[in-house]
Amino acid sequence: MTALVVAASVLVGMSLGVLGGGGSILTVPILVYLAGQDTKEAVATSLFVVGVTSLAALVPHARALRVRWRTGLLFGAFSMAGAYGGGRLAEYVPGTALLVAFALMMLATAVAMLRRPRDAGEEARPAERDLPLRHIAAEGLAVGAVTGLVGSGGGFLLVPALAVLGGFPMGIAVGTSLLVIAMNSFAGLAGHLSGVGIDWRLALTVTAAAVAGGLVGGRLAGRVPQDALRSAFGWFVVAVGVFVLAQQLGTAGLSHPAVLSGLGVAVASVIAVGLRRTRRAPRQPGPAES
Repeated sequence: MTALVVAASVLVGMSLGVLGGGGSILTVPILVYLAGQDTKEAVATSLFVVGVTSLAALVPHARALRVRWRTGLLFGAFSMAGAYGGGRLAEYVPGTALLVAFALMMLATAVAMLRRPRDAGEEARPAERDLPLRHIAAEGLAVGAVTGLVGSGGGFLLVPALAVLGGFPMGIAVGTSLLVIAMNSFAGLAGHLSGVGIDWRLALTVTAAAVAGGLVGGRLAGRVPQDALRSAFGWFVVAVGVFVLAQQLGTAGLSHPAVLSGLGVAVASVIAVGLRRTRRAPRQPGPAES
């Protein structure tokens, strides 16, 4: 079981390094279902793992000049306030409710990952401006609150925000998100530590494996086809999200009409986005056209 946890943790780090997010999406289920941790302890541990791993994965991005420091630090400052508040609030929320909320967020995250960028040439355009302060404040507080409450670093909320609203190329959006994720995670962890203990031996083991994966992922970020990787990971997140919902709600809960309706709408939305993405994929020119 320990070897499986370590192997899965390496994938956590690679996801953070390559995509700028996805660490907590995998870490919380790993700690709950593979390591057997309590939900709230897993959320707190996940924040520590993701925070340290994000800092490690940030290094190769910074060396490659793929970090917008002003936007990242401002966004992170507002997010830390929201993350600390979310972490304190989580103490009063039942563990099952946290995991259900986490699973629903996973499905929403999958939609964001599978959605095709509005402008296919956007990634080639250099980011010449920072986000307006009002956007940074509003989105920073919102993302931070989600981070602290359900143990998500918010990378898959941050990357689309930076890419779409800030006009950042994908590589810069990924690098900048890692800075914000690290700040979010440590602020959320501070909020959780007031009411939750951490198994530091397990936390450090998982963190070491994730950091190794993060360093590899950071180096691969400029070489791996981002579009294909985001699509594959998006469908994987859908599968894990449905699994977590099934585990927490059980057969009786899943058979409730309201739950079935909500889950059906969520899955249908993900499928619709995926199909639309496929139809809009640019056609590769044939030999005669090239």
